[in-house]
Amino acid sequence: MSFIRLFLATVEQSGRIAAILLYFLSFLILFDASMRYGFASGSIMLQELEWHLFDLIILLSIAFTLKHHRHVRVDIFYHRMSMRIRKIIDLIGYVLLVVPFSAVVIYVGFDFVMMSYVQMEGSADPGGLPYRFVIKATMIIGFGLLIMQAIAHTIALLNELLSGEVH
Repeated sequence: MSFIRLFLATVEQSGRIAAILLYFLSFLILFDASMRYGFASGSIMLQELEWHLFDLIILLSIAFTLKHHRHVRVDIFYHRMSMRIRKIIDLIGYVLLVVPFSAVVIYVGFDFVMMSYVQMEGSADPGGLPYRFVIKATMIIGFGLLIMQAIAHTIALLNELLSGEVH
């Protein structure tokens, strides 16, 4: 089970990186808005950097959010169910929704990233950022982390349900 610990540590680290990037993004937005509205001096590069950081934050935090059970779900019925039923629903969700959807995103995204890399895609705007494929590659990393987290949860849930020790 040491590979599961490695998965969980990797997901935890990705969440920490996303949190650091969030602070950086906040300061960048404050600086950019101050320059734009206070000094009438805007920058396409800064604006695109904000978008790229936002992408990184989302993609690096989705698995972290799932790990800590802070993801969005419809709780109107869920919280009224027994713990065993909740765990079965979670298990079904991981196996039938999270893992397959993430696998499709990775499969389709790989060609998307490679095409961007081959073209050395950059911003279409003058003064914009180059190497857009780097940001696009984070999509594969983020959904790979999500698959790892869903598998770790699935294994833990199966162990609980099969042992009869549902907490």
